[in-house]
Amino acid sequence: MEEGARPAILTRWRIGLAARIRAYFLAGVLVTAPIGLTIYLAWLVVDYVDDIVGRLLPARYNPETYLPFAVPGLGLLIAFVLVTLVGALAAGYVGTLLLRLSEALFHRTPFLRGIYGATKQLLETVLSQKSSAFREVVLVEFPRPDMWSIAFVTGARLEAAQHTHSGELIGLYVPTTPIPTSGYLVYVPASQVVRLAMTVEEGLKIVLSGGLVVPPSPDGSSGPT
Repeated sequence: MEEGARPAILTRWRIGLAARIRAYFLAGVLVTAPIGLTIYLAWLVVDYVDDIVGRLLPARYNPETYLPFAVPGLGLLIAFVLVTLVGALAAGYVGTLLLRLSEALFHRTPFLRGIYGATKQLLETVLSQKSSAFREVVLVEFPRPDMWSIAFVTGARLEAAQHTHSGELIGLYVPTTPIPTSGYLVYVPASQVVRLAMTVEEGLKIVLSGGLVVPPSPDGSSGPT
């Protein structure tokens, strides 16, 4: 082999090695980042609940008082048991009576009745298995014509506004990226909504990833790259 050919081969080998390392690193990020982020968020929730329950629980009833170490998830377990007991109590006669009395009290309090009513209705809508809320992903022209946004059908009809349009008005929730907990509630004619063949989870992935994660199309392709 000629002396002049060796540096060129060595350079190509180094470039190939660098590209291989970069590809391995990106593959490692794609594998570890979702797992690490999921564990981190779960740990934040557990730690937050443990901290709240730990403050409310008397020291003599707290097992950590007698142990030389903290017990992760203890507060979450206690909260789960308490919520379950409250649900069991509410299912009985006495619980139903107390629930009606507390609801009557909230409904008669000017400021609290709005918060209580909205929160209860939201939870009943989300937790109800028969509800059609957030069960469909659509496209809607928002915030201006020819600009399409991912939206979720809320299933809510604004009866007071039906007379403003000849067709049916449906409620849509347009989430913001990458935090879908904030967004916009809009009412648009049903004829202006484009239904998408994807699940709510797939729609949320698009929103959370800023469009980087796109579910495969019905014909089996993964969309444009």
